[in-house]
Amino acid sequence: MSPTFSLITTTLLLLLFTTLTAAQTPPRTPPSPPPASDSCNGIFISYTYTSGSKLPPDNPSNQPYRFESELQILNNAAEELKSWRVFVGFQHDEYLVSASNAVIADGSVSLPGRVGNGTVFAGFPSSDLKTAIETAGDVNQMSVRVELVGTQFGVGSPDVPMPRNISLANDGFVCARATMNGTRVMNVCCTKDPNAVTNETVTDEFLPRQTGDLTIMYDVTRTYESNYWAEVTIENHSPLGRLDSWNLTWDWMRDEFINDIKGAHPYTRDSTECIFGPQGAFYKELDFSNVLNCERRPTIIDLPLEMTNNTKWGMIPFCCRNGTILPPTMDPSKSKSAFQVQVFKMPPDLNRSELVPPQNFKISGRLNPDYKCGPPVRVSPSEFPDPSGLPGATAVASWQVVCNITQAKGSSPRCCVSFSAYYNQSIIPCPTCACGCPSGAGSRTCSTTSPALFLPPQALLVPFDNRTELSTAWASIQRRSVPNPLPCGDNCGVSLNWHLLTDYRGGWTARVTLFNWDETSFADWFVAMEMGKSAPGFEKAYSFNASSLEFNGVNDTIFMQGLPGLNYLVGEVDGNNPKKDPRVPGKQQSVISFTKKLTPGINVAGGDGFPTKVFFNGEECALPRVIPTSGSFRPVFRGVFSGVVAFIIVVMLI
Repeated sequence: MSPTFSLITTTLLLLLFTTLTAAQTPPRTPPSPPPASDSCNGIFISYTYTSGSKLPPDNPSNQPYRFESELQILNNAAEELKSWRVFVGFQHDEYLVSASNAVIADGSVSLPGRVGNGTVFAGFPSSDLKTAIETAGDVNQMSVRVELVGTQFGVGSPDVPMPRNISLANDGFVCARATMNGTRVMNVCCTKDPNAVTNETVTDEFLPRQTGDLTIMYDVTRTYESNYWAEVTIENHSPLGRLDSWNLTWDWMRDEFINDIKGAHPYTRDSTECIFGPQGAFYKELDFSNVLNCERRPTIIDLPLEMTNNTKWGMIPFCCRNGTILPPTMDPSKSKSAFQVQVFKMPPDLNRSELVPPQNFKISGRLNPDYKCGPPVRVSPSEFPDPSGLPGATAVASWQVVCNITQAKGSSPRCCVSFSAYYNQSIIPCPTCACGCPSGAGSRTCSTTSPALFLPPQALLVPFDNRTELSTAWASIQRRSVPNPLPCGDNCGVSLNWHLLTDYRGGWTARVTLFNWDETSFADWFVAMEMGKSAPGFEKAYSFNASSLEFNGVNDTIFMQGLPGLNYLVGEVDGNNPKKDPRVPGKQQSVISFTKKLTPGINVAGGDGFPTKVFFNGEECALPRVIPTSGSFRPVFRGVFSGVVAFIIVVMLI
């Protein structure tokens, strides 16, 4: 064989081997893109919809579906994130059944419960997320995964029931706009707000105490292996906040139960759940007939004043005030309430140092503003002053809950205002359904959308159900149309009338009247009115104790309360002849004077003489949409109307 042929053969074999080897070698895959969290130098939050399925019953208009989702929070920042809170903007009428590693933090609902308007989650039992620097990148300490299971309505496959948005709810952070990664993943990156003012430092063992409209301190004062005593202090910091007959609720997270209370009492005294639950199986020697409450979500109420010095239930500073917490602007000594509670624990927490506070606090009152509370945050132990002047005791552990006044979505006011003036005979009443519309059969007999009929002055003292003839007669005289059906009432338990009394060159006066249409009286009531540009001219109230008040940094509010001995707004009572006479509301009234020296150029009748906001006992009241005008004043009908009113009143009394 020639050398040339051998060389050609060898070359062909090498080329064939190279070709076969290349064909068998898999193509090199390009590197996968880095996860979205890598580009976030703050707190990365991700919401992932994992699965869902149709649930019975069949309802094409509002079909229920099971959903399973995962919420992940990752700390990529340079500082530890303490007491993390995340808002998830649910929007499909979701009913949340369970959430791992988290609790609902704002007191709006307990699980299972509805979260269709969105809710805030807080970490539990662990609430802090460390940094990559201090953990050498240990993701288990830097992040948390919250598995959510629940029911949503109306969104079936292939559509995906994603939330409206997600964001970090901790103070001092700003979040970018949430973005979608496909159809099942929503991401957002939140970073420190450079303009935020905070006194927190990364070396603090505890978070600093925060300010709010109302704070609740949960201080463990004594601890034993199986139980502990805690002092709960509710303190009002808002100049217009207030609570009457307060109700405080929370969620126990580890099967705890209340054995004893001093300074307050559970709304329900019942140990049945303990007797037939794990508590009864563990505490076999405990006499559960003396246990006060075993509910997972107990409701605590205050004691009446006469229990203050009771050796069994009272003898606690700031206790026993019948549930009334006044604003500090009225009486600082009555702006807080306190009680002590003995809590029994369950395994595996049988250790003096194993202390877990309740979660999901909520506080409410009667005809008071709504409060939204945050999660309990571990703070430095509280110090209790000693009456002797010596150094006082220090709590074993302390948690702070901050609550702020909020207007719940879809909620209605519980008080309203009517306007009247010396230059117009008509009273502009409270708006239709100002405090809510009737439901059921009652809503079919009146209009919830028609504006309220103007009233004659005589009608102010008459309950709405007895005003029909007066209001329709007045509308006829004023040549105003009467809708059919007639407008519904305001449905408010308390109403106020602001009457512009006089307007002269050097000043002006107004008269404010309070009406209590409820059977329950109000002790230590107060009214606050924002007066805008006319506020600097306030001089005095003749029958109330009144003063100017700075609110939200603006000195435009007049704060009024009853004089000593006259601070009691009685409830509605029967008339002299209950079979014929309408019921009579409780009433308080005063004239208020203003000067124009400090407010040149104000137009009293044009609107400056009417309040822009009115608060009764902290609750913001509904205002009329219009003010009285002088153009509708028709004095020619005064005599005619007086005769008509006299005839109607005679008919009502027959």
